[in-house]
Amino acid sequence: MEHTKKHPGYTTYILVWLALLVFTSITVTIAGIDLGKYTLLIAMFIAAIKSALVINIFMHIKFEEKIFKVFIFLSGMTLLIIFILTFSDFLFR
Repeated sequence: MEHTKKHPGYTTYILVWLALLVFTSITVTIAGIDLGKYTLLIAMFIAAIKSALVINIFMHIKFEEKIFKVFIFLSGMTLLIIFILTFSDFLFR
């Protein structure tokens, strides 16, 4: 099956790379600030944004068939469930 969607140009790659640098800088800055229990939450939220950018743009998942997107989603949900079970076990011991 041929792909009819247009892949991004170099400008998009450079902008996404700059966004990743900015988000990394924000993550490092947040790590140095004591926000209590929200520090980890904010860092994980920023990491989720960065991973979405990498997966969609650099790994070209945005331009793949729907079945690839479904499997990426299912593997992400499986990982999320594993994290939730692990952290709930850690918190309630």
